[in-house]
Amino acid sequence: MNPRFKKYCQVADLADSQELLTQIRHHLHQNPELSFKEIATAELVAMRLTEWGYEVTRNIGGHGVVGRLRQGDAGRSVSLRADMDALPILEENSVAHASHNVGVMHACGHDGHTAMLLGAARQLARTRNFSGTVNLVFQPAEEAGRDSGAQRMIAGGLFERFPCDAIFGLHNHPGYPVGTFMFGRGPFMSASDTVLITIHGRGGHAARPHLAVDPILIAGSLVMALQSVVSRNIDPTQTAIVTVGTIHAGVATNVIPESATMGLSVRSFSAVVRERLHQRISELVKLHVQGYGGSVEIDIQQGYPVLVNSDAETDFALGVAEELVGKEHTIAPFGLVTGSEDFAYYLQHRPGCFLRLGNGESAATLHSAKYDFNDANLTIGAAYWTRLVEKFLSQGTTPA
Repeated sequence: MNPRFKKYCQVADLADSQELLTQIRHHLHQNPELSFKEIATAELVAMRLTEWGYEVTRNIGGHGVVGRLRQGDAGRSVSLRADMDALPILEENSVAHASHNVGVMHACGHDGHTAMLLGAARQLARTRNFSGTVNLVFQPAEEAGRDSGAQRMIAGGLFERFPCDAIFGLHNHPGYPVGTFMFGRGPFMSASDTVLITIHGRGGHAARPHLAVDPILIAGSLVMALQSVVSRNIDPTQTAIVTVGTIHAGVATNVIPESATMGLSVRSFSAVVRERLHQRISELVKLHVQGYGGSVEIDIQQGYPVLVNSDAETDFALGVAEELVGKEHTIAPFGLVTGSEDFAYYLQHRPGCFLRLGNGESAATLHSAKYDFNDANLTIGAAYWTRLVEKFLSQGTTPA
């Protein structure tokens, strides 16, 4: 441990980084890149990490970047992860740093996540107030939904090439004050599955519906029937969601089409509930469509699993936040988050914690065309990651 730094990082220690981190964040926001296309973003990250003295490895699981920094002789190691990809959304903000890439924007705050972790990278490199190894994981394609960046980085040997005793990550959370940290032990974020339904009827003239089998009528009725899956098939003490997100059918008002398609988003927090949802959706859809004289195809696509935080690492991460910003700016337990995260795959391989950071009480929601990451969080997040590493890699410190 560097004797010049006898205390763990404070937010004020990052004050001189605010301007740089804001510049980085705004540059990333102006130049967003979709999942699997984060070429320039990854290059910027690698360039900064190299500048600050990290061992940099590129192209892990696609455009993933890992920066490794070693200090002292201790054998402990910790990994921190930030996601880098943007979304296919046309930005409606008029800020100076609005997206230059029409139809693509950082509507989920991954530009802020990346900038915060780069801020921690800079601070850790210049203070070296730890003893061990820190791996900074900059991940592509979190928004992919399936075959995501986390899965690809793990398949690319992430944990074999960069061993760690624990891994941590965070996501901003609109609706709560800036600088407020939120934690939950055990199941914390939902599994997310997609169900694609194709209803086959018999097309015909709108004036002679008795000679057709109307797939639009079937789809409309099925929307309501599907609402019974959660309310009448899942234990009321469990959390589950079935949302019909898309319906497509027909091209003319005087034509009954041959088919209709529907897309469902299905969320759950346990393997038992997840299986039950799949079973009941399949049974209900098949019998319902047959009852109207149609036939159906059902494609259940499993997405991200339930994100399960380990107890010891969550308690440790909470303690770091309480020291940094005070207990009045932490919430634990926060409660279940019905969004999904591919960080869940990392937690299937290593213990760790995924937490939330308030982005402002009046901030636009995630995935909104008016969303923007709050720059006031940049030094707070960077200081948090720095302090977490310093404490985790302190001599004799164990998360307990």
